[in-house]
Amino acid sequence: MPVSTDDDVLVDCRHLGKRFCRDLKRSLFYGVQDIIHDFMGWQPVGTPKDAQQGSRPSLRPHEFWAVEDISFQVRRGQCLGLIGKNGAGKTTILKMLSGLIKPDHGQVELRGRVGGLIALGAGFNPLLTGRENVYVNGSILGMSRKQIEAKFDAIEAFADIGEFIDAPVQSYSSGMQVRLGFAVAAVVTKPDVLLLDEVLAVGDMGFTMKCLNAVREMAADSAVIFVSHNMQWISTFCTDVMVMRNGRVHTHTANIGEGIGAYMECFDTPVSVTGSGQAVVEVAVIRPRGSTAASSAPGVEIQQGDHAELHLNAMIDSSCLPVTLTLYVLDQGLNPVMCFPNVPHEWRQAADSGRHQSQTCIQLGRLELNGGRYSIVAQFQEVRTSKYPARVQGLAPFTIKADKLYWGPMIRHLDGDPTHPLPPA
Repeated sequence: MPVSTDDDVLVDCRHLGKRFCRDLKRSLFYGVQDIIHDFMGWQPVGTPKDAQQGSRPSLRPHEFWAVEDISFQVRRGQCLGLIGKNGAGKTTILKMLSGLIKPDHGQVELRGRVGGLIALGAGFNPLLTGRENVYVNGSILGMSRKQIEAKFDAIEAFADIGEFIDAPVQSYSSGMQVRLGFAVAAVVTKPDVLLLDEVLAVGDMGFTMKCLNAVREMAADSAVIFVSHNMQWISTFCTDVMVMRNGRVHTHTANIGEGIGAYMECFDTPVSVTGSGQAVVEVAVIRPRGSTAASSAPGVEIQQGDHAELHLNAMIDSSCLPVTLTLYVLDQGLNPVMCFPNVPHEWRQAADSGRHQSQTCIQLGRLELNGGRYSIVAQFQEVRTSKYPARVQGLAPFTIKADKLYWGPMIRHLDGDPTHPLPPA
């Protein structure tokens, strides 16, 4: 990729790669080797002798690529959401961008002042007070004591930690460290490039919203790279999404809904569609109402707010009848978000005299759910004894397709149009 000449490009990464070693002793040895080669100006260890300068080195024994061949740009005014499972390489990328670690391959070009929160309390001396750490960090950033004093009240107000500003940082909770660290980044640094790595996860709701509003303001004149597992924040504040998978770019798109969908696919796990006990679900198919699809696969998509129907075929022992059927819709975290009690159904005698069969088409109505992946639970309960012949989980996995995520599992637009949340006057 050629070097960009666009003045608005503040972050330009080209073919970034970083390798780590799983063995501690070998890692220390490789580290010494790399330092010597870097000092002498030699090619990285593992580079073929006939390779040109800049060629990617090969892996040494017990090494693996934590980040491999990553290229992207972030312009002024953009907020890139960097998402993926734990261990996908997100934090490694931020550490290379911030200069904490050196890439083994590729180049990083940053323009302007860089600020970031990549670790809780990074850069703070735990023995110094919060006030003293503010002055130390400001001095490191090239500010005079007079300049720091002029901004100190704003920093203290943003952090909102009260009298703890004069307590040693080692006595702070993780949330208080984030408060002070973010206050320094937002008020003092005013960076051109801002790097954030899941640091808002420990804050309370009030401070989190204050930080996100500050990110929104800074993003107008800065390039922001935001690592988070909270998809509501990603969909609200990011202009682009890059999904990491096993150290490589899986998806890079300006379509936030598409990016979040690719992120959800990283968590696909096999589900069991067979029940236990005296009732078994043989077929479970969910689809938009009126669709003629014959089967339901994990890739089935239903637009947010569309009507859906569930086709359910089940077998149950005659000794269990009569039974009630309750359906639950579970989100990706297996949390119930919808419940359909006392679902109408009829049982017919099966070929086996001891079994009955039910073939039911259940109208679920509008699925006003947040964007994400869901599945169905079918729960059977005997009317006479209140016992449960079966509770079948993981049925008919599906995806609610939405361009934006909101707070809360249920979404309802008053006039049915997501672009006009209030009815016309």
